[in-house]
Amino acid sequence: MAKCEVCGKSILFGNNVSHSNVKTKKIWKPNVKKIKVMLDKQVVRKYVCTRCIRSGKISKAV
Repeated sequence: MAKCEVCGKSILFGNNVSHSNVKTKKIWKPNVKKIKVMLDKQVVRKYVCTRCIRSGKISKAV
């Protein structure tokens, strides 16, 4: 689910590094919302990241 259907932004992996330099696994998830989008004059529900919504890459269905 955690993938933008417009730009393809998905999960990133890395490490939490403590002061004592102990490394534990960390995961960053994109801020994805399920919204109604106008696509070829039809209303479709898609998972879209908030950056794509803000920048106007999609047109929200009203």
